[in-house]
Amino acid sequence: MSAGDETLAQLSNNLVYAAIAVYALAMLAYAAETARRTTTGSAPPSDRARLVGATGTSLTVLGFGLTVGGTVTRGLAAGRAPWGNMYEFVLVCAVAAGGAYLAFLSRRPVRAFGVWVVGLVLLALGLAVTVLYAPAGELVPVLDSYWLVIHVAAAITAGGVFTVGVVAAGLFLVRHRQERRAAASGAAAPRRGYAASLPPASTLEQVAHAAHIFAFPVWTFAVIAGAIWAENSWGRYWGWDPKETWAFITWVCYAAYLHAQATAGWRGVRAAWFAVAGYAAFLFNFFGVNLWITGLHSYAGV
Repeated sequence: MSAGDETLAQLSNNLVYAAIAVYALAMLAYAAETARRTTTGSAPPSDRARLVGATGTSLTVLGFGLTVGGTVTRGLAAGRAPWGNMYEFVLVCAVAAGGAYLAFLSRRPVRAFGVWVVGLVLLALGLAVTVLYAPAGELVPVLDSYWLVIHVAAAITAGGVFTVGVVAAGLFLVRHRQERRAAASGAAAPRRGYAASLPPASTLEQVAHAAHIFAFPVWTFAVIAGAIWAENSWGRYWGWDPKETWAFITWVCYAAYLHAQATAGWRGVRAAWFAVAGYAAFLFNFFGVNLWITGLHSYAGV
């Protein structure tokens, strides 16, 4: 690696560490807003609560920009697409999740998601720099293909949007449970507590559905692109390798979620649990399979 590339690699590291610091402040701001909203319940938020939340959003935008900068400089230092190992994949997934949240925030009332999405991004970046970090370098030969850009980029995009979707599904379960309890007691909706600070269950369900409607075809394309890449590399489209198997399990879970949303009697709570299961399978496909299970995809290390 040349001196210029080493400088870019160090700059990438510095930008990622700066993003971690900024995202930590954003999470604290969102947590403070959530605490204030929890005490006021369904009442309109105070000016101070709105200011704290807006600060959290501004810090999230800054953290997102720093992570993008860290990703771009990492790619420039390595001279390739910056997702050739687990560290880089997590870094780009953090970009995708942050970008997906900000995109939804521009169109939907999802600031209540902020503390959770930013928390997940912060956890991912923390794991990346402490456990998964690998110096910038060349790809192993099997990854040196244009399919790396196509297949992995699709998986990363889907994973980022799935992150927003699972947060929406989880918060829907919380809000729906409280609304049902309130209805049983004769109240229109919960007035106090965390659930009362959330958007209505119908809104959360719509956001979750929109996220998965977008991400599912992208994940489907990623699975198909992976099969084509496997045929080019190993001479077969599908061999039930652990990574392939868990990618398919993830696909089945999300297909079940979308099917449940279209089936009377399965919408709502039952469908939301399929979304949670799909995200759990997605995480295991990346962390569990890569770290603990040996297969044909065990070549990138950490």
